[in-house]
Amino acid sequence: MIYADFNSSSYPHPKVLEYMRERLNQEVFANPNSIHSLGQKVLKAIEISRKMCAEILDCKPGQIIFNSGASEGISQVFFSVLKNAKKPLTILGSQIEHSAVVENLRLADEAGHNVLYINTLENGQIDLTHFEQLVKENDVDFVTVMAANNETGVIQPIERVSQVCQENNILFFSDTTQYIGKHQFSFKESGMDFAVLSSHKVGSLIGSGALLVKDPQSLNCFIHGGGQENGLRGGTQNYLGIEALGYAMKLFEESIPSLESLKQMKLSFEHNLKSKYDALKIVGEGAPRLAGTSLIGFSGLHGQVIQIELESRDIFVSTSSACSDNEPNTSKVLKAMKVSDQLGRSVTRLSFCCSTKQGEFDHLQKSLIDVYNKLSKVKY
Repeated sequence: MIYADFNSSSYPHPKVLEYMRERLNQEVFANPNSIHSLGQKVLKAIEISRKMCAEILDCKPGQIIFNSGASEGISQVFFSVLKNAKKPLTILGSQIEHSAVVENLRLADEAGHNVLYINTLENGQIDLTHFEQLVKENDVDFVTVMAANNETGVIQPIERVSQVCQENNILFFSDTTQYIGKHQFSFKESGMDFAVLSSHKVGSLIGSGALLVKDPQSLNCFIHGGGQENGLRGGTQNYLGIEALGYAMKLFEESIPSLESLKQMKLSFEHNLKSKYDALKIVGEGAPRLAGTSLIGFSGLHGQVIQIELESRDIFVSTSSACSDNEPNTSKVLKAMKVSDQLGRSVTRLSFCCSTKQGEFDHLQKSLIDVYNKLSKVKY
């Protein structure tokens, strides 16, 4: 089996699974908010994980709020910013955001806030000139631009966005779900006010994550409960998920040097495919991209059919993002990039991790060539 869908979800790192087996065998189960010794032992493990994550993400432990994942963190950011507003806000968002951000922008618009959208360049990055123009012409209060796109892997110019926001006293949130765990990241140096991560994107378990916030006092509680996470996120903590997240982040930090090798294997893989087919395109090729993400389009073929053919060979990929994988049409991200429907319907997203081996790229290349040759005979 070849799993090439890490942008949808990584599988748990083998060392994370080993840690969890050992942890479960210790039979330490308690509510981390209990004052007895078992509860305090669990709470201590949570705080150790918080410190580990803070060290790796270059932030203070108190700036990390553990939760169920990035979607919850995104919702809490919007909830807090809108609740704190003393007037209708002007909000800038990109056209290529994940649906979790798109839905919150829609709700903000319906609530009477002024939502404006930054144009997208054909290489998949936001148009910085248009962004700076919007800031200049409007009294902007809040900006949301993702760090790396989940479909194309294109890395956004978040350093410049952050700089402009700081210069104009604008709150800046970046959806870093695909960035953290696939690229080195410093929350302190980023200048962001808010960032998010999901554990299942970084080699851990589904169901936990974190919200990073520059000023925790700017947050409003989104889920009310027993005052956990310093009163900012109610509900008994998923302490096993949090411990696994901390350990997975430590493993990612150790794997950072291998990102360059992954990038070179991917680029070689793309080059070899392009040399065989004139109709094949790498979406976002002209922009910086995540080391392990490749969105390949083959005009005249259908991405979902390619996906099915590959799965019959025990190879697992997606067509865009997992949240829209069942949609047969060109995604909103590719439309924003002015990708034609013929190419947009043909895309296959391949996403790898640092442990992906050259042999897997070789096998995937051969399988894709076989599939392309087979399907090219029955192009739509």
